[in-house]
Amino acid sequence: MTAQTESQIPPHTLRAAVKYGRMNRRAWMVTGMLVIFQIINFADKAVLGLVADSAMRDLGLTAGQFGFIGSAFFFLFAAAAVAVGFLAGKVPTRWILLTMGISWAVLQFPMLFGGGAAVLLVTRILLGAAEGPATPIALQHVHGWFPAKERGLPSSLVAIGSTVGPIIAAPVLAWIIANPALGWRWAFGFLGIVGLLWSLGWLLIGRDGPFSHTRRDDPEAQAERAHAEQQAAARTAPVPVVPAASASDGEAPSAPAAERAGAGSTGSIADRSDLLQLVPIRRVLGSRMFIAAALAGAGCFWAQGFLTTWSPKYLASVMQLSPEMVGLFSTFPWILGALTLLVLGYTSRFLMRRGVTVRWALAALFGAALLCSGLCFLMLPRVDGYLAVVFLTLGAGLAMIYPLAPTAVAFCVGSKQRAAVMATLTGLASFGGVVAPAMVGKLMDRAGYVPAPKGVPETAEMAARLSEGMNTGFWMIGVYLLVVGAISILMLNPDRTASRLQEKFVYNG
Repeated sequence: MTAQTESQIPPHTLRAAVKYGRMNRRAWMVTGMLVIFQIINFADKAVLGLVADSAMRDLGLTAGQFGFIGSAFFFLFAAAAVAVGFLAGKVPTRWILLTMGISWAVLQFPMLFGGGAAVLLVTRILLGAAEGPATPIALQHVHGWFPAKERGLPSSLVAIGSTVGPIIAAPVLAWIIANPALGWRWAFGFLGIVGLLWSLGWLLIGRDGPFSHTRRDDPEAQAERAHAEQQAAARTAPVPVVPAASASDGEAPSAPAAERAGAGSTGSIADRSDLLQLVPIRRVLGSRMFIAAALAGAGCFWAQGFLTTWSPKYLASVMQLSPEMVGLFSTFPWILGALTLLVLGYTSRFLMRRGVTVRWALAALFGAALLCSGLCFLMLPRVDGYLAVVFLTLGAGLAMIYPLAPTAVAFCVGSKQRAAVMATLTGLASFGGVVAPAMVGKLMDRAGYVPAPKGVPETAEMAARLSEGMNTGFWMIGVYLLVVGAISILMLNPDRTASRLQEKFVYNG
């Protein structure tokens, strides 16, 4: 076999970055920073569950009250995600990301300095607003650094950061919480310091990529795009990339532009997603595909809401684990989620490179994973002991794939509208995170669970009642995930939706 020449190695890939270290070195540096960004994002969510036992005892909170605080994180999550998503169509995303990073850090410190239940509630609400746009804006930013067919892997890596956060943070935060010299309040302080350090790094490294709509008219970016397309031509049939249309929603593009965008055409939308013209956002939000993605995403957020609020408590009370072991066991669903995202990301990239449509290369895999997750949640009430931990890991871990939904949906619109569509989807899906913590807390209260006073160990009877309340929640989410998984396979079709939107826009204005 002969060694691959530079022209044969696709640009903007990890192999090219390592071998040649050209423009794509910056692309992968930015990708790495966004992975860390997502790690911090989900560590901020996970900290509440890890301090649950200590905070409930010190602050005198019931399960229902603590569950309400867990749900409060998502009160402004949706509104902020949608608002910032539309803002990202006009403001460079590098500055939005920097603002979010600083906000996350600052909002951690009030609990370090002695805040009570009211302060915890307010800071979680504000933190939710600051973190609402995180995933869609991070995906939008990383898409600006890679051609369309190369976005699967970096998108999956950014998404994996969401699951790696608790994996890395849980053992560290558990050690801080268990350390008598530090305690549970320092878990918040530690995350605040890390957030400030990331913000400083992003200020030095963060830039908008050559495929970002904010750099469409930048001569340097045009040269970088042209070089990437020349490199890709040796490996695959060339797909021309033209500047996105500047028409507003009320202006119809020309017929040639519509033909290049693929109106009425078949095949994978990945071949022409960067050519798509602007369409009224309401048409995208009203499509069957978008509704299916929002319903499925709500199931993913339910699992996230449970993991970040109640999973450590479940492990501590039902399994009688030490804080350090709770920190270790709490990482299992996130590890599985990271592996699932990595496998599905590589699989979708492999399939799309071979001409498989986005529907079958990405959306159908997303739906199939949710079907498996639903089955595992349905099994949870029927098992106990370490077998219950196995099914909890499988059920919750397979549901940690939400970023695949906005990634799939993003293929049906041009680059200028992707952030708005992905952010709106995230905002609507986040209602699953609102429901989960409060619902599980209420179910535990209804089962008769009462937290033990500070310094008093929990009884076997209370642990059984806690398990009874949670099992009811497992059964409900299991059924829901089965339904939305099937709906995703049938209706989550970006290829068809993109073609229909382009055709309707061109011919009906």
